[in-house]
Amino acid sequence: MHFTSEQRLDDGVVERAFTLGDIPGILWTPASASASAPVPLILLGHPALGLGTMYPRLAGRARQAAADGFASATIELPGSGDRPRWPVLDQARAELRRVMTAGEPVSEEIIDALVLPLVEKSVPEWQAAMDALLSLPEIGGPVGYSGGVISIGVRLAAVDPRIVAAALFAGSFVPRAIVEEARGVTVPLHVLLQWDDEGNDRQASLELFDAFGSKEKSLHANMGGHRGVPQFAGDVAAQFFTRHLK
Repeated sequence: MHFTSEQRLDDGVVERAFTLGDIPGILWTPASASASAPVPLILLGHPALGLGTMYPRLAGRARQAAADGFASATIELPGSGDRPRWPVLDQARAELRRVMTAGEPVSEEIIDALVLPLVEKSVPEWQAAMDALLSLPEIGGPVGYSGGVISIGVRLAAVDPRIVAAALFAGSFVPRAIVEEARGVTVPLHVLLQWDDEGNDRQASLELFDAFGSKEKSLHANMGGHRGVPQFAGDVAAQFFTRHLK
């Protein structure tokens, strides 16, 4: 991990850009974090729109996490932002746009082609980021995962024991194979669902929630579309992490 810039935000949060090999990322730490008082870590998941596009929303979530006493970090997803284009992903996105524009159903084949390669490539990158971040003296764990892509969060929670809680956003297509993996997820879960999400199959989201093997799991459904998440939904998610990471 190589830090490329550092700034202190107006609320005292330290924001550092880094690269992990050729993967860009950002780390936010509260002013209270130190080697003598290390803090837990929340991984901030996001859709594959690029860190530049997502920065305002990610920084807002990071400031909330810092106010609650957590460090948070994110990395650029494969084929997004400043990372090299990924023809496999570009082709799958183009096919998805084609069928949705034509009003055709989105097949399982299209969902698999769009999501599974992203999960296979990005999950090891998130794990490498965890390795580097947890080696910093001011970060001590445990680790939570927050946001999307939900299939990435499912795989991480299923395979990496360092993830002890996850708050997931049900706002993307989920392959059948990921639904099966969800049965092996046992960490506490907080799942946010926008009931009228225009790009999400509500029934598929409910099926995924039902499949999770966690003894503690809660589904928070709010009326409105994909971008209509109410402010209080973020507050409830913050309370979830306070319960499970401290």
